[in-house]
Amino acid sequence: MRGRFVDLVERQLELFEAEHADLLDDCRSALDAYNAASTDEAEELYGDYVDRVDAARDALLGYRYTYASTLDAEAVDEYEEVFNRLARKRLPS
Repeated sequence: MRGRFVDLVERQLELFEAEHADLLDDCRSALDAYNAASTDEAEELYGDYVDRVDAARDALLGYRYTYASTLDAEAVDEYEEVFNRLARKRLPS
């Protein structure tokens, strides 16, 4: 995929992964704990996982919103589409 925002978004996602490596590691650890949990523990551990994913999502959306605020309305839609597609591909969970 090529477009005027692809390279920019790829760099933003790289920066996000570097700056939030601990948070992403926490997400993976929480998912591993949930997957290894007994039935009795699973619900609580899934909640912990969702909380961490929500925090990571909010941090990632901060990157998107900050840059989108610098664009005109027409460009925002294109940028957000590229950002969302590449983020889902690179950070699926």
